[in-house]
Amino acid sequence: MGLRQLARTRPRFGVRMRSALAAAAVVAVASALSGAALLAITRQILLDNVNTAAQDSTGQVAAAVRGTDPNALAAVLRPGPRQRTIVQVLDETGRVVAASDAIAGAPAISPLRPVTGQRRTETRRLAEAHDDPFRIVAAGVDTIDGRRTVLVGESLDTVDDGTEAVIAALIVGFPVLAVVVGAATFFFVGRTLQPVEAMRRQAATITSRNLHTRLPVPAVDDEVAALAQTMNTMLDRIEAASAAQRRFVADASHELRSPLATIRANVELLEATDSTEPAVRPVHRIHEESTRMARLVEDLLLLARADDHGLRLRHEDVDLDDLVYAERERIALQDPRLRVDGEVSPVRVRGDADALQRVLRNLVDNAMRHARDRVTISLHDDQGQAEILVANDGAPIAAADRARIFDRFVRLDDSRARTAGGAGLGLPIAHELVAAHGGTIDVDDRSDGAGIRVRLPCESDSSNSQEPTPTVHP
Repeated sequence: MGLRQLARTRPRFGVRMRSALAAAAVVAVASALSGAALLAITRQILLDNVNTAAQDSTGQVAAAVRGTDPNALAAVLRPGPRQRTIVQVLDETGRVVAASDAIAGAPAISPLRPVTGQRRTETRRLAEAHDDPFRIVAAGVDTIDGRRTVLVGESLDTVDDGTEAVIAALIVGFPVLAVVVGAATFFFVGRTLQPVEAMRRQAATITSRNLHTRLPVPAVDDEVAALAQTMNTMLDRIEAASAAQRRFVADASHELRSPLATIRANVELLEATDSTEPAVRPVHRIHEESTRMARLVEDLLLLARADDHGLRLRHEDVDLDDLVYAERERIALQDPRLRVDGEVSPVRVRGDADALQRVLRNLVDNAMRHARDRVTISLHDDQGQAEILVANDGAPIAAADRARIFDRFVRLDDSRARTAGGAGLGLPIAHELVAAHGGTIDVDDRSDGAGIRVRLPCESDSSNSQEPTPTVHP
């Protein structure tokens, strides 16, 4: 899977948001299931209460019908202040002989006609009671006047009202509960991840220059603390390996300086003698290669010192325009075929003249290797910053290579094909020296070749107000 596909499949939300959403979803599902169970149980309890009330009322009416006291029957036909109970007493023909005032004159509310001693129930909506649902209990009773049927209807409004109240509470309460649980989870997970965020911020600052830095270890002995300790142990190993590698490079480079100096001295002696023509070319070749190796060793030593304890630079006034003119003259002497152009303004900075000269030399050498017939070197003051541009009319630098060309031992394909290609340390050394001066170096975006742009903080000087001097060397 490519990086773009991986980026597309990566979750958009962080751990805190995913945890909060997961907790809210779990609470919502659990609440829905428990709410459904609660609703079913509540409705069943309310129905049982209505059935019980209807059965009790039926027993009371049946007892009153069997008796001879008409006042007792009239009392049970009147519902209580909180009841919605209706009662009818039917004779053997189904005619209503007594009824509650609410349904006086209405026909029988149920077709149920149980035999004596039997009870039957049903639920139906009664037009006489605004089409509301009622639980009806029918009982057969023997009286001195013959068999009677007692019909008692208990309203189900309490069941419906209770059910609606529970549903309304669930509809309002479930979202609030889910939001509260999600917000609490988001907050507490954030508090839990604070040590992880502190570790991340610290890890983001660790580079090859400060491998001694360690991640903060939480005071609580938990999984996050174990992770921090493991990461610190890994950093210990990386620091030890990096230090060993730097010591090896520094020691090897230092030890190579003496034999290389001896080789160069002897080669110079051989060149000074009158040698035969077949021997001159190998001696000259050895001289060139020993010079190149000595320059490589010096570069390695400089980078090793920069990695170990940083670069120690002098701080003095440096006229950058003098350094630029010196490099322009060197190009004219070393490769007269190249045309040198660019505008140069007097600019003064505070820094190390030798280090800045080395920066220019490395950039110019790189431009000369890739140039076809033109090299551009310009210098001017841009709002308190000295800006140096070293460019050539060769192949442009690809966007994918603009960051890595400042890495050590990185050479692009075209420079690898050249016999005069460098070791890939010129630009990294320039980057180190510019950074030590508090400046920046990057690739200039241009379509007519390749260029490197350097920016250094400069001092305010009255001479900087002079007009730039355009020069062109053949």
